[in-house]
Amino acid sequence: MSNAPEFASQPKAAQGQKAAPVPPAAPQPGPKLRASNVNFYYGSFQALYDVSLDMLTNRVTALIGPSGCGKSTFLRNLNRINDTIRNSHMEGQILLDDEDVAAVDVTNLRRRVGMVFQRPNPFPKSIFDNVAYGLRINGMATRSDLRDKVERSLQRAALWDEVKDKLHDSAYALSGGQQQRLCIARALAVDPEVLLLDEPCSALDPIATAKIEELMFTLKDQCTMVIVTHNMQQAARVADFTGFFLMGRLIEYNLTDVIFRNPAKKETEDYITGRFG
Repeated sequence: MSNAPEFASQPKAAQGQKAAPVPPAAPQPGPKLRASNVNFYYGSFQALYDVSLDMLTNRVTALIGPSGCGKSTFLRNLNRINDTIRNSHMEGQILLDDEDVAAVDVTNLRRRVGMVFQRPNPFPKSIFDNVAYGLRINGMATRSDLRDKVERSLQRAALWDEVKDKLHDSAYALSGGQQQRLCIARALAVDPEVLLLDEPCSALDPIATAKIEELMFTLKDQCTMVIVTHNMQQAARVADFTGFFLMGRLIEYNLTDVIFRNPAKKETEDYITGRFG
């Protein structure tokens, strides 16, 4: 059974007092991605143990936990990046809109589930050609509308105003924060349904980090996001839901506010309060 979040209950009225009416909670959307009993092995080493997790449509899910706890391994299973690792294998099931990702053509899967890595990795091409790359190889744009689609992607990544006069300059001429937003624009160009972000701000300064976080807020209505982060303040700022990983297991998953204010598990509380990790 998937680990759907348990929502916090409402406080009871004091004895003799009439309970104040509680407005109904806004209904949550259904899961875009659903992991069920996921185990993952690097050779004989087991990195994930029975991870079950629903990632809801048009919501941001953050995965937190100490280094080596399995959160990035889990993230890379969502679009089968781990398939490229020799002698590794996954057990269990991951569904994308009720479709088993193991049965989806991997090229199509990675178009639908885009990924942004820890360090910016622009191609050794121009800014324009970086964004146009996925559109060209997927046959998603004609020559006449390619420029419009590149512009739209750069606008969605909040980078257009900074690069519109130097689209044919090398992507390497951009700052680190701009390169990361370029990689996000490149991922967005093919209109992914899900965007995976593996510590996208760990190599960035606070100003660039703030721009990435603001960008995540603007993108939430357009795609589902799952982010791995070591920065608990970042998870608290950007995520609707948070899952805490420890030693390859999902210890707790709930609304972000519940995880940070009233965690159910002692291990979660100890990590959040800095007692370990």
